[in-house]
Amino acid sequence: MKQHDNTLSRAPSARGAVNRRTFLTGVCAAGMAACASALPSSADAAQTDSAAAAGTAQPMATLFDLSRCEGCGACVDACTERNARKYPQPRHPFPAMFPARVRAEDWSDKQEVTDRLTPYNWLTIQHASVTYREKTYELHIPRRCMHCDNPLCANLCPWGAAYKENSGTVRIDDDICLGGAKCRQVCPWDIPQRQTGVGLYLDLLPRFAGNGVMYKCDRCHDSVKQGALPACVEACPLGVQEYGPRDAIISKARKLAQATDGYLYGLDEAGGTSTIYVSPVPFDLLNTSLTRSAGHPDFPLVQPVLQPQKHLAGALMVAPLAGMAAGALKILGTLRKERDSGHAPAAAHNKEQDHE
Repeated sequence: MKQHDNTLSRAPSARGAVNRRTFLTGVCAAGMAACASALPSSADAAQTDSAAAAGTAQPMATLFDLSRCEGCGACVDACTERNARKYPQPRHPFPAMFPARVRAEDWSDKQEVTDRLTPYNWLTIQHASVTYREKTYELHIPRRCMHCDNPLCANLCPWGAAYKENSGTVRIDDDICLGGAKCRQVCPWDIPQRQTGVGLYLDLLPRFAGNGVMYKCDRCHDSVKQGALPACVEACPLGVQEYGPRDAIISKARKLAQATDGYLYGLDEAGGTSTIYVSPVPFDLLNTSLTRSAGHPDFPLVQPVLQPQKHLAGALMVAPLAGMAAGALKILGTLRKERDSGHAPAAAHNKEQDHE
């Protein structure tokens, strides 16, 4: 059994200058904190609901056996069918952004695209041809969020919109996400995808505060909480994926890699994930056959998260502001939904969330 070496990193680039995003983070965080303090009962109720739900889940993980996948696309179709109701419905025309270099990201007229990750396609299949030990392998690789054990997207989101459940699922709350794309910047795989013209930013400062909502795989969290499997796992006709308790999945992945002389990815990358791949070829060779580009992740060698120290410092600085901002934005998001649905305002409550 071979395990992917974690000696290199693809760390996010540091940005020292004050820009639109950093300025807004400071200004809006202060405003959201004030708003949260003005509405303590609703925020406390939301946190209580979330904490009560948090103890009901155990860490879960997914095993991908790449030797089985034939690229049929059944998982992609099943993902779309189950999650289409969660997809964005943007308002047109989009507000002009300031400064002008801030561009809209619009996939609303390209919802049929499945050969890359988009706000309307949370699972894609990559294809690679790799020659190893004088044998050529045609590999088909389902790709979506890795659901990290210690996710940078959740640790560094300035609004608290990204978070990890006790189940190990990493989610983005579309009620409070402002589309700043910090999650995508820090993600080693650039997974989250933005759709402009949707979300809370439209009711705040649409020219300045955000640019839409970020979307990605949520492991069919709502269906799973009702006892179902994630749609992609359920639909696969070849048993490529297996979903279960994380410890059991890791044990099975290690045994499979040992039995097949295979290679593991996702066990230790970024400090560990809840998505474990077993491949018949080394991942560094597999990586040479993949071209990393927008919506097309590769398999980088990723060191444990919050290294170097700048990430730890960033997380410590963001955490208190993100908590206050999340409470206030959640209230605003709930009021916005009630307004749009024609209901009278009521106390804000979280979605079904198993926050850690």
